[in-house]
Amino acid sequence: MAANIKGPAIFLAQFAGDAAPFDSWDSICAWAGSLGYKGVQIPTWDGRLFDLRKAADSKTYCDEIAGIARRHGLAITELSTHLQGQLVAVHPAYDEAFDAFAPAELHGKPAERQAWAVQQLKHAAAASRHLGLDAHVTFSGALAWPFAYPWPQRPAGLVEEAFTELAARWKPILDAYDEVGVDVCYEIHPGEDLFDGASFERFLDRLGGHRRANINYDPSHFLLQQLDYLAFIDIYHERIKAFHVKDAEFNPTGRQGVYSGYAPWIDRAGRFRSLGDGQVDFSGIFSKLAQYDYGSWAVLEWECCLKHPEDGAREGAPFIESHIIRVTEKAFDDFAGGGTDRAAVRRMLGIQ
Repeated sequence: MAANIKGPAIFLAQFAGDAAPFDSWDSICAWAGSLGYKGVQIPTWDGRLFDLRKAADSKTYCDEIAGIARRHGLAITELSTHLQGQLVAVHPAYDEAFDAFAPAELHGKPAERQAWAVQQLKHAAAASRHLGLDAHVTFSGALAWPFAYPWPQRPAGLVEEAFTELAARWKPILDAYDEVGVDVCYEIHPGEDLFDGASFERFLDRLGGHRRANINYDPSHFLLQQLDYLAFIDIYHERIKAFHVKDAEFNPTGRQGVYSGYAPWIDRAGRFRSLGDGQVDFSGIFSKLAQYDYGSWAVLEWECCLKHPEDGAREGAPFIESHIIRVTEKAFDDFAGGGTDRAAVRRMLGIQ
Protein backbone atom coordinates (compact mmCIF):
# COMPACT_ATOMS: atom_id res chain seq x y z
CA MET A 1 0.00 0.00 0.00
CA ALA A 2 1.29 3.48 -0.86
CA ALA A 3 2.44 5.69 2.01
CA ASN A 4 0.74 8.90 3.09
CA ILE A 5 2.71 11.95 4.18
CA LYS A 6 2.25 12.74 7.87
CA GLY A 7 1.50 16.21 9.14
CA PRO A 8 1.20 19.05 9.60
CA ALA A 9 4.18 19.42 11.93
CA ILE A 10 6.30 22.37 13.03
CA PHE A 11 10.00 22.92 13.80
CA LEU A 12 10.14 24.74 17.13
CA ALA A 13 13.57 26.38 16.78
CA GLN A 14 12.29 29.72 15.49
CA PHE A 15 9.58 29.95 18.16
CA ALA A 16 11.27 29.01 21.44
CA GLY A 17 11.74 32.03 23.70
CA ASP A 18 11.71 33.35 27.24
CA ALA A 19 8.05 34.35 27.28
CA ALA A 20 5.00 32.09 27.52
CA PRO A 21 3.87 30.00 25.71
CA PHE A 22 7.29 29.51 24.11
CA ASP A 23 9.39 29.03 27.26
CA SER A 24 8.65 25.43 28.25
CA TRP A 25 8.01 22.08 26.61
CA ASP A 26 4.48 21.76 27.95
CA SER A 27 3.34 25.25 27.01
CA ILE A 28 4.89 25.27 23.52
CA CYS A 29 3.26 21.90 22.81
CA ALA A 30 -0.08 23.29 23.96
CA TRP A 31 0.40 26.23 21.59
CA ALA A 32 1.35 24.03 18.61
CA GLY A 33 -1.53 21.64 19.24
CA SER A 34 -4.00 24.52 19.45
CA LEU A 35 -2.99 25.60 15.94
CA GLY A 36 -3.78 22.19 14.46
CA TYR A 37 -0.28 20.73 14.28
CA LYS A 38 0.08 16.99 14.75
CA GLY A 39 3.85 16.84 15.20
CA VAL A 40 6.76 18.87 16.56
CA GLN A 41 10.45 18.79 15.63
CA ILE A 42 12.70 19.52 18.61
CA PRO A 43 15.80 21.78 18.55
CA THR A 44 18.06 19.80 20.87
CA TRP A 45 20.25 22.78 21.83
CA ASP A 46 17.43 24.65 23.57
CA GLY A 47 17.40 23.70 27.23
CA ARG A 48 14.10 25.47 27.80
CA LEU A 49 12.44 22.69 25.84
CA PHE A 50 14.69 19.64 25.95
CA ASP A 51 17.70 18.19 27.79
CA LEU A 52 19.69 16.24 25.20
CA ARG A 53 22.15 14.61 27.59
CA LYS A 54 19.32 13.47 29.85
CA ALA A 55 17.41 12.13 26.86
CA ALA A 56 20.45 10.13 25.76
CA ASP A 57 20.81 8.60 29.22
CA SER A 58 17.19 8.10 30.22
CA LYS A 59 14.37 6.45 28.33
CA THR A 60 12.11 7.41 31.23
CA TYR A 61 12.78 11.08 30.54
CA CYS A 62 12.07 10.52 26.83
CA ASP A 63 8.81 8.79 27.69
CA GLU A 64 7.85 11.82 29.79
CA ILE A 65 8.68 14.23 26.95
CA ALA A 66 6.69 12.16 24.46
CA GLY A 67 3.82 11.85 26.93
CA ILE A 68 3.54 15.63 27.30
CA ALA A 69 3.44 15.98 23.52
CA ARG A 70 0.73 13.29 23.23
CA ARG A 71 -1.36 15.08 25.83
CA HIS A 72 -1.58 17.96 23.37
CA GLY A 73 -2.30 15.71 20.37
CA LEU A 74 1.28 15.78 19.09
CA ALA A 75 3.94 13.30 18.04
CA ILE A 76 7.66 14.06 18.02
CA THR A 77 8.77 13.98 14.39
CA GLU A 78 12.57 14.24 14.66
CA LEU A 79 15.27 15.70 16.84
CA SER A 80 17.38 18.46 15.27
CA THR A 81 21.10 19.08 15.79
CA HIS A 82 21.52 21.74 13.12
CA LEU A 83 23.75 23.91 15.31
CA GLN A 84 25.85 21.05 16.68
CA GLY A 85 26.15 19.41 13.25
CA GLN A 86 27.53 22.67 11.87
CA LEU A 87 30.36 22.42 14.41
CA VAL A 88 31.52 19.00 13.20
CA ALA A 89 33.36 20.87 10.44
CA VAL A 90 34.17 24.59 10.65
CA HIS A 91 36.61 26.45 8.41
CA PRO A 92 38.86 28.74 10.51
CA ALA A 93 37.37 31.81 8.80
CA TYR A 94 34.15 31.09 10.68
CA ASP A 95 35.60 30.02 14.03
CA GLU A 96 34.64 33.12 15.97
CA ALA A 97 31.14 33.34 14.49
CA PHE A 98 30.35 29.68 15.15
CA ASP A 99 31.66 29.75 18.70
CA ALA A 100 28.22 31.11 19.56
CA PHE A 101 26.78 27.63 18.88
CA ALA A 102 28.93 26.01 21.58
CA PRO A 103 29.20 26.39 25.37
CA ALA A 104 31.19 29.42 26.49
CA GLU A 105 34.00 27.32 27.93
CA LEU A 106 34.74 25.99 24.45
CA HIS A 107 35.02 29.36 22.71
CA GLY A 108 38.37 29.79 21.04
CA LYS A 109 39.05 26.05 21.25
CA PRO A 110 38.15 24.58 17.83
CA ALA A 111 39.32 21.04 18.54
CA GLU A 112 37.44 20.80 21.84
CA ARG A 113 34.38 22.38 20.24
CA GLN A 114 34.40 19.79 17.47
CA ALA A 115 34.72 16.91 19.96
CA TRP A 116 31.76 18.33 21.90
CA ALA A 117 29.70 18.54 18.69
CA VAL A 118 30.46 14.93 17.78
CA GLN A 119 29.36 13.80 21.24
CA GLN A 120 26.18 15.87 20.90
CA LEU A 121 25.37 14.04 17.66
CA LYS A 122 25.93 10.70 19.37
CA HIS A 123 23.71 11.75 22.27
CA ALA A 124 21.03 12.59 19.70
CA ALA A 125 21.33 9.10 18.21
CA ALA A 126 20.66 7.49 21.59
CA ALA A 127 17.86 9.94 22.37
CA SER A 128 16.23 9.32 18.98
CA ARG A 129 16.15 5.61 19.69
CA HIS A 130 14.69 6.19 23.16
CA LEU A 131 11.94 8.24 21.51
CA GLY A 132 11.29 5.59 18.86
CA LEU A 133 12.33 7.88 16.00
CA ASP A 134 13.72 6.66 12.69
CA ALA A 135 15.20 9.92 11.34
CA HIS A 136 17.30 12.82 12.60
CA VAL A 137 17.87 16.24 10.97
CA THR A 138 21.13 18.19 10.99
CA PHE A 139 23.73 20.21 9.07
CA SER A 140 26.96 18.80 7.65
CA GLY A 141 29.27 21.68 8.51
CA ALA A 142 31.73 23.03 5.96
CA LEU A 143 35.43 23.09 5.20
CA ALA A 144 35.34 24.04 1.50
CA TRP A 145 32.57 26.66 1.53
CA PRO A 146 34.90 29.69 1.48
CA PHE A 147 36.19 28.33 -1.84
CA ALA A 148 32.77 27.78 -3.45
CA TYR A 149 33.45 30.42 -6.09
CA PRO A 150 36.73 29.46 -7.81
CA TRP A 151 38.53 32.78 -7.76
CA PRO A 152 41.36 32.96 -7.06
CA GLN A 153 41.86 29.59 -8.65
CA ARG A 154 41.66 26.73 -6.20
CA PRO A 155 44.75 24.54 -5.95
CA ALA A 156 44.25 21.08 -7.42
CA GLY A 157 42.86 18.63 -4.90
CA LEU A 158 41.46 21.20 -2.44
CA VAL A 159 37.80 20.21 -2.85
CA GLU A 160 38.63 16.51 -2.90
CA GLU A 161 40.63 16.81 0.33
CA ALA A 162 37.83 18.77 2.01
CA PHE A 163 35.23 16.12 1.22
CA THR A 164 37.53 13.29 2.23
CA GLU A 165 38.00 14.98 5.61
CA LEU A 166 34.30 15.77 5.97
CA ALA A 167 33.38 12.14 5.33
CA ALA A 168 36.05 10.94 7.77
CA ARG A 169 34.55 13.15 10.50
CA TRP A 170 31.01 11.97 9.85
CA LYS A 171 31.68 8.25 9.34
CA PRO A 172 31.85 7.36 13.07
CA ILE A 173 28.74 9.43 13.72
CA LEU A 174 26.83 7.73 10.92
CA ASP A 175 27.97 4.36 12.25
CA ALA A 176 26.57 5.28 15.67
CA TYR A 177 23.23 6.08 14.06
CA ASP A 178 23.35 2.85 12.11
CA GLU A 179 23.75 0.92 15.35
CA VAL A 180 20.43 2.31 16.61
CA GLY A 181 18.62 2.23 13.25
CA VAL A 182 18.24 5.99 12.71
CA ASP A 183 18.82 7.91 9.47
CA VAL A 184 20.86 11.13 9.49
CA CYS A 185 19.11 13.63 7.24
CA TYR A 186 21.33 16.49 6.13
CA GLU A 187 19.61 19.73 5.25
CA ILE A 188 21.11 20.60 1.87
CA HIS A 189 21.90 24.26 2.47
CA PRO A 190 24.28 26.99 1.22
CA GLY A 191 26.92 27.61 3.86
CA GLU A 192 27.29 23.85 4.31
CA ASP A 193 29.57 21.74 2.15
CA LEU A 194 26.43 19.78 1.24
CA PHE A 195 24.55 22.54 -0.56
CA ASP A 196 23.22 20.81 -3.70
CA GLY A 197 22.85 17.37 -5.25
CA ALA A 198 26.36 17.26 -6.69
CA SER A 199 27.99 18.08 -3.35
CA PHE A 200 25.81 15.49 -1.57
CA GLU A 201 26.98 12.90 -4.11
CA ARG A 202 30.64 13.79 -3.47
CA PHE A 203 30.07 13.20 0.23
CA LEU A 204 28.14 9.99 -0.30
CA ASP A 205 30.82 8.60 -2.62
CA ARG A 206 33.49 9.10 0.03
CA LEU A 207 31.28 7.31 2.53
CA GLY A 208 30.87 4.32 0.24
CA GLY A 209 27.15 5.03 -0.07
CA HIS A 210 26.56 4.81 3.70
CA ARG A 211 22.89 3.90 4.15
CA ARG A 212 22.38 6.34 7.02
CA ALA A 213 23.54 9.39 5.01
CA ASN A 214 20.25 10.87 3.84
CA ILE A 215 18.51 14.15 3.07
CA ASN A 216 16.25 16.62 4.83
CA TYR A 217 14.53 18.09 1.76
CA ASP A 218 13.98 21.87 1.91
CA PRO A 219 12.99 23.44 -1.42
CA SER A 220 13.52 27.03 -0.27
CA HIS A 221 17.30 26.67 -0.45
CA PHE A 222 17.05 25.20 -3.94
CA LEU A 223 14.84 27.98 -5.28
CA LEU A 224 17.34 30.57 -4.07
CA GLN A 225 20.08 28.71 -5.99
CA GLN A 226 17.80 28.33 -9.05
CA LEU A 227 18.11 24.55 -8.81
CA ASP A 228 15.27 22.38 -10.15
CA TYR A 229 13.78 21.26 -6.84
CA LEU A 230 11.20 18.95 -8.45
CA ALA A 231 13.83 17.12 -10.50
CA PHE A 232 15.86 16.83 -7.28
CA ILE A 233 13.10 14.62 -5.87
CA ASP A 234 13.19 12.44 -9.00
CA ILE A 235 16.95 11.95 -8.56
CA TYR A 236 17.28 11.61 -4.79
CA HIS A 237 13.88 10.38 -3.56
CA GLU A 238 15.39 7.19 -2.14
CA ARG A 239 17.54 9.33 0.19
CA ILE A 240 14.86 11.86 1.19
CA LYS A 241 13.84 10.84 4.70
CA ALA A 242 12.74 14.20 6.15
CA PHE A 243 11.01 17.30 4.76
CA HIS A 244 11.07 20.96 5.80
CA VAL A 245 8.16 22.84 4.28
CA LYS A 246 9.59 26.32 3.73
CA ASP A 247 8.76 28.92 1.11
CA ALA A 248 10.99 31.41 -0.70
CA GLU A 249 11.03 33.80 -3.63
CA PHE A 250 13.69 34.81 -6.15
CA ASN A 251 13.29 38.16 -7.88
CA PRO A 252 16.52 39.14 -9.67
CA THR A 253 16.98 42.76 -10.67
CA GLY A 254 19.43 44.77 -12.69
CA ARG A 255 21.42 45.21 -9.49
CA GLN A 256 21.54 41.75 -7.93
CA GLY A 257 20.81 38.08 -8.46
CA VAL A 258 21.75 34.81 -6.74
CA TYR A 259 24.78 36.41 -5.03
CA SER A 260 22.91 39.08 -3.08
CA GLY A 261 23.96 38.05 0.41
CA TYR A 262 25.52 41.36 1.44
CA ALA A 263 22.07 42.96 1.49
CA PRO A 264 19.74 42.55 4.49
CA TRP A 265 17.18 39.80 3.95
CA ILE A 266 14.38 42.19 3.08
CA ASP A 267 16.43 43.69 0.21
CA ARG A 268 17.80 40.47 -1.31
CA ALA A 269 16.81 39.05 -4.67
CA GLY A 270 16.27 35.73 -2.89
CA ARG A 271 14.22 35.85 0.31
CA PHE A 272 12.59 33.29 2.61
CA ARG A 273 8.82 33.75 2.95
CA SER A 274 5.95 32.34 4.96
CA LEU A 275 4.10 29.44 3.41
CA GLY A 276 2.01 30.54 0.46
CA ASP A 277 3.67 33.94 0.16
CA GLY A 278 6.60 32.77 -1.97
CA GLN A 279 7.14 31.01 -5.29
CA VAL A 280 7.74 27.37 -4.32
CA ASP A 281 5.46 24.92 -6.14
CA PHE A 282 4.25 22.92 -3.15
CA SER A 283 1.51 21.16 -5.13
CA GLY A 284 4.25 19.76 -7.36
CA ILE A 285 6.42 18.84 -4.39
CA PHE A 286 3.71 17.03 -2.45
CA SER A 287 2.69 15.21 -5.64
CA LYS A 288 6.28 14.08 -6.28
CA LEU A 289 6.75 12.91 -2.71
CA ALA A 290 3.46 11.02 -2.82
CA GLN A 291 4.49 9.46 -6.14
CA TYR A 292 7.66 8.10 -4.52
CA ASP A 293 5.91 6.87 -1.34
CA TYR A 294 7.45 9.38 1.06
CA GLY A 295 5.70 8.44 4.29
CA SER A 296 7.38 10.63 6.89
CA TRP A 297 6.54 14.10 8.17
CA ALA A 298 5.92 17.44 6.48
CA VAL A 299 7.43 19.93 8.96
CA LEU A 300 6.97 23.69 8.74
CA GLU A 301 10.21 25.59 9.13
CA TRP A 302 9.12 29.19 9.45
CA GLU A 303 11.47 31.93 8.27
CA CYS A 304 10.22 35.13 6.70
CA CYS A 305 11.63 38.63 6.33
CA LEU A 306 8.17 40.23 6.47
CA LYS A 307 5.48 38.29 8.33
CA HIS A 308 5.20 37.85 12.10
CA PRO A 309 6.20 34.32 13.13
CA GLU A 310 2.99 33.61 15.03
CA ASP A 311 0.96 34.49 11.93
CA GLY A 312 3.19 32.27 9.83
CA ALA A 313 2.70 29.41 12.27
CA ARG A 314 -1.07 29.89 12.38
CA GLU A 315 -1.32 29.88 8.58
CA GLY A 316 1.16 27.05 8.16
CA ALA A 317 -0.89 24.18 9.62
CA PRO A 318 -3.87 24.48 7.25
CA PHE A 319 -1.52 25.18 4.33
CA ILE A 320 0.35 21.92 4.86
CA GLU A 321 -2.82 19.97 5.59
CA SER A 322 -4.39 21.18 2.35
CA HIS A 323 -1.37 19.96 0.35
CA ILE A 324 -1.07 16.48 1.86
CA ILE A 325 -2.32 13.96 -0.67
CA ARG A 326 -4.29 10.98 0.62
CA VAL A 327 -2.85 8.40 -1.74
CA THR A 328 -5.41 6.35 -3.62
CA GLU A 329 -5.59 2.62 -3.02
CA LYS A 330 -6.97 1.80 -6.45
CA ALA A 331 -6.55 2.94 -10.05
CA PHE A 332 -9.06 5.49 -11.31
CA ASP A 333 -10.03 3.22 -14.22
CA ASP A 334 -10.57 0.07 -12.15
CA PHE A 335 -14.29 0.27 -12.95
CA ALA A 336 -13.52 -0.73 -16.53
CA GLY A 337 -11.14 -3.54 -15.66
CA GLY A 338 -11.60 -7.28 -15.95
CA GLY A 339 -10.01 -10.43 -14.63
CA THR A 340 -6.79 -11.86 -15.99
CA ASP A 341 -7.29 -14.43 -18.75
CA ARG A 342 -3.93 -15.34 -20.28
CA ALA A 343 -5.54 -17.14 -23.22
CA ALA A 344 -7.61 -14.04 -24.02
CA VAL A 345 -4.55 -11.82 -23.69
CA ARG A 346 -2.62 -13.99 -26.15
CA ARG A 347 -5.52 -13.94 -28.62
CA MET A 348 -5.72 -10.12 -28.37
CA LEU A 349 -1.99 -9.93 -29.19
CA GLY A 350 -2.30 -12.33 -32.08
CA ILE A 351 -0.04 -14.83 -30.37
CA GLN A 352 -0.79 -18.44 -31.26
